[in-house]
Amino acid sequence: MSQSRGDTLESVLNELQGSIPEIDACAIVSVEGLPIVSALPNDVDEAKVAAMTAAMLTLGEKAAMELGKGALEQVNIKGEHGWLLAIQAGLNACLTVSTTDQAKLGLVFLDMKRAAEKIAEMI
Repeated sequence: MSQSRGDTLESVLNELQGSIPEIDACAIVSVEGLPIVSALPNDVDEAKVAAMTAAMLTLGEKAAMELGKGALEQVNIKGEHGWLLAIQAGLNACLTVSTTDQAKLGLVFLDMKRAAEKIAEMI
């Protein structure tokens, strides 16, 4: 990956986090489960987040198809302290976001979709 591409992908994440204060972490990962770029807290393992994101999307795709729900749009996990959200960002990447429990999900999804479109153009 060239440095300018990394900077550009990083700027997409920075813009996403900057637009919604309730986003406390985000990452772009490959569909194979490898980290591409992340804005994660220091105590979070980037490789584990990447692998789990890819696994969630793969299982979500299979479940959606099996149950006749069509193409997967997003995977959402709610925990006691917030949300983990993942969407496709083109054919080769995924965008994952962690939010506080105060996040307004409609706004988060809107901004995630815009960011995913930018990422899809870059990767």
